[in-house]
Amino acid sequence: MSELRFDGRVAVITGAGRGLGRSYALLLAARGCKIVVNDNGSATRGDEILANPADDVVAEIKAAGGEAIACAESVATPEGAAAIIQSAIQTWGRIDILIHNAGNVRYGMIADLSIDDFNAVTDVHFKGGFYLAKAAMPHMVAAKYGRVVLTASCSGLYGSQTTVNYGMSKAGLMGLNNVIALEGGDHGIHSNTIIPAAVTRMADGLDTSAYPPLDPELVAPMVAWLCHDSCAVTGEHYVAGGGRMARAWTIETKGLWQADWTPEEVAANSEGIRNGEEKWVFPPYPSGMMDHLGETFKWAHNKGKDA
Repeated sequence: MSELRFDGRVAVITGAGRGLGRSYALLLAARGCKIVVNDNGSATRGDEILANPADDVVAEIKAAGGEAIACAESVATPEGAAAIIQSAIQTWGRIDILIHNAGNVRYGMIADLSIDDFNAVTDVHFKGGFYLAKAAMPHMVAAKYGRVVLTASCSGLYGSQTTVNYGMSKAGLMGLNNVIALEGGDHGIHSNTIIPAAVTRMADGLDTSAYPPLDPELVAPMVAWLCHDSCAVTGEHYVAGGGRMARAWTIETKGLWQADWTPEEVAANSEGIRNGEEKWVFPPYPSGMMDHLGETFKWAHNKGKDA
């Protein structure tokens, strides 16, 4: 296979000053992509500006012969997200690729987490993804082209204690991804999520002594593929980390049908309802929701018999 290159393409990568975002920026730039390196230099909690890492990554890219600009706007407001996208338009007249990677973390059990700490995380991860998509989509629709990669997490898939704000945001981004894929499908816009496993500063304070190598560079190739012209998948969720590449998706059991139910009948038939031997998988794009409803309605019309 020939090298997957990005010559002439423009990418906006949030949280690109360090960790995963930096690895994405360096890889895409090395393959010809022009990069908006977005990072406001905040601490992991997002409440203190510590440095200007975007400038450092831009310098690395330029030293290697690539093109990049830095943008320190925050994704946590509509105005900041719009300014990030506009920086690409003003500099190169286009945006082809959007990778939302910016993140912060604030820990706390549900009963104890402050509303400020809840909002601080959801504003960056979840709302930030929407704000960026809202600003980028008109340009991508006009160009009839776009590649979007949103950062989900195993916390969004499975949950994790003390990070309800983070887990909710990551699950929400999976929903946003599905809608971008649906709305963008007729316009050449593909959207997928990355579910990465990497040791970055977001893991500060955690015991990682038993972890295998989890370098951000082990995630970057998957993200690069999802961003490439040749990548036809959309509305999907991809796992990458520690050398493992995989796909995640939502499944339903086939379940049971009867004309009406009592709570007692649900309880008595719970094992059959939960039985995973027969599964339904409805990819979100191009028609997952309607396929789900269609199969459900078909069962009802046929009184539980397969058509």
